[in-house]
Amino acid sequence: MTAPSPDAPRQDLASGVDNEIFAANQRKPIGSLGLFLAVLCVAYTAFHIGVMNLYPLETWTYRLLHVGGGLVIGFLLFSSLTFAEEEANPRAGRALMLAPAALLVGIACVQVLWFWISGTGVDQAAQATAARWSFGVPLLIGTVWAILVAWLMPDPRRGRLDLADVILAFAAIAVTAYIIFHAPLLRLRGGTALAKEADMFAALVGVILILELTRRMAGLALVIIAGIFVVYSFVGPWLPGILYHRGYSLTRFFTYIFTDQGILGPTTAISSTYIILFVAFAAFLQASRVGEYFVNFAFAAAGDRRGGPAKVAVFGSGLMGMINGTSAGNVVATGSLTIPLMKKVGYKPQTAAAVEAAASSGGQILPPIMGAGAFIMSEITGIAYSDIVVAAIIPALLYFVSVYFNVDLAAQKYNMKGLSREELPQFSKLARQIYLFIPIIILIGALFMGYSVIRAGTLAMAAAAVVSWLTPYRMGVKEILFALEISTKMTLQLVAVCAAAGIIVGVIALTGLGTRFSSLLLGLAENNQMVALFFAMIVSIVLGMGMPTTAAYAVAASVIAPGLISMGIDTLTAHFFIFYFAVMSAITPPVALAAYAGAAIARSDPMRTSVESFKMGLAAFVVPFMFFSSPALLMQGEWLEILHVVAGALLGVFLLSSAVQGWFFGHLHMVLRIVLAAAAVAMIDSGLLTDAIGIGTALGVWAIQKRLVKPGAVARGAD
Repeated sequence: MTAPSPDAPRQDLASGVDNEIFAANQRKPIGSLGLFLAVLCVAYTAFHIGVMNLYPLETWTYRLLHVGGGLVIGFLLFSSLTFAEEEANPRAGRALMLAPAALLVGIACVQVLWFWISGTGVDQAAQATAARWSFGVPLLIGTVWAILVAWLMPDPRRGRLDLADVILAFAAIAVTAYIIFHAPLLRLRGGTALAKEADMFAALVGVILILELTRRMAGLALVIIAGIFVVYSFVGPWLPGILYHRGYSLTRFFTYIFTDQGILGPTTAISSTYIILFVAFAAFLQASRVGEYFVNFAFAAAGDRRGGPAKVAVFGSGLMGMINGTSAGNVVATGSLTIPLMKKVGYKPQTAAAVEAAASSGGQILPPIMGAGAFIMSEITGIAYSDIVVAAIIPALLYFVSVYFNVDLAAQKYNMKGLSREELPQFSKLARQIYLFIPIIILIGALFMGYSVIRAGTLAMAAAAVVSWLTPYRMGVKEILFALEISTKMTLQLVAVCAAAGIIVGVIALTGLGTRFSSLLLGLAENNQMVALFFAMIVSIVLGMGMPTTAAYAVAASVIAPGLISMGIDTLTAHFFIFYFAVMSAITPPVALAAYAGAAIARSDPMRTSVESFKMGLAAFVVPFMFFSSPALLMQGEWLEILHVVAGALLGVFLLSSAVQGWFFGHLHMVLRIVLAAAAVAMIDSGLLTDAIGIGTALGVWAIQKRLVKPGAVARGAD
């Protein structure tokens, strides 16, 4: 037997980072069934790439196929329950229970098929109740029936399709086909008194299906929030003050929600273009094992330093999080490697999980991709993508430097060592593979050369496939198809949450809640911008709890941004402010999804982990106020001014990290921690006085720790 090379285990330290991750309720079909679903997934992503680059479709049709296709594949792949370790058989009589639902949805599908075959549908001359009994009522009852059976009598077989979910997939097809066929009419009558009952039933069932898939993919938080907004649309006449509105009929409300003012509006526009494109890019990197290279590169560079695995998590998870766009998902992907290694060198389980959660969340504020955040912001604000990326550089630097400071100070405090060099990949070998960064370089270069985001993303995707030929993991036809398949699976959650966020955005637009909330914000703040920003921070975090960043930012921007901008706050600053806090909601107690994902891997207490991750990412709660008071942090100003504020901000985040960890140039007494924290907060304003306070405080605490002076002498000097 040949002995393995001593270099082999070291170079494969990050092995598994790029493996496909299965959710607890995700099916694993095998055989011809698995092949069929794989073909559907490949076709879904390939369709989007083809339309974006080769054959543009009419906007409504494209977005409806995006949402409808996502619903179909989502219901086939994701169950209503979490699968147990051991499969069981479904309850007896379950198929019989589903027969009425199958019959009713089948009737609706036949009616929609007839619309397409005959070329005549529910036109403007038709009665308001047309197709009520042949389409609307059967579709609604059959859909609700199937959902209830899926809840109450779920099929526990992970390798098989659930008949209830197959029925829901056909319901999604019926809704999509109906709305596409009637789109020319719905553009005119949707949300008006001219809308037909059949329009309302199609839209209502579409909303139900979106919320059910969102529940399966992203949990209850967003479903509850969207449900509250839907209820608000009908109870407005009985509400006081700014919440009052005249109310809307079922027909007007639901037909409005399924237009480009709601579900088919900005959130779906983003998910059907930028998000799916860059998730596909991430899938190509994953299929070519570039993610493993990123993590191995970070280990080779920093793994032997004190607290090495934690520093690797800061860099490696930041790079991965920038690409994949989901904080909790990134924690699961890279945390399975970094968290055990952090525990190995001495970090407490909750600290290891907190570092990973903070780094993974920070990836979404890291340019140039920002987890698709840069593209979303550009779409909403109309500001050029390149301007947003440039503005994001310094705040992202401050955030990651802050997390790094926390990690390093904790390592000093507890005298932690790094991994031995023998356990790590060889940096010289990895340095020779630096060409694996080419896809990201091409992406950045193409964007700054003036190529469209879609064209730049496509070029980067192609570059990932080409570069893989220089590695042992060459991407051939099979690997490219696999990348397209996992891209769809990675996209489905974002399709669902963006559509659900579209419901909320539609309600805000229909009821005028955003304008009235802005007025309330102005009133509460009494034209004090800092107070208004504080309220904006709270609302952004609350809206973001339990919601993916994409949905949280889109909703918060609709509600809060108009008010901030009307107070004279710069548009870019206002949106960056909201975006940062939407991202940081993933590590903010009590609902900190990224921290909870890390706690599950580290086997630590979730609440303690969320508190620890909040402390690790504390700089992100200060930096937005810093770039509000100092626009130079967003690259707005002269270079000398920018360098000045960056230097001051770096000192501020270092002092804040020292206060959080209780270590400066040695252990810090609680009084000195408070003093350093106060000095760090004072440096939010980048003036000469606050800089002097920060530097003077740092020198004073250093002198006390080195026993050069006594605390009393410092206090007298302050007098």
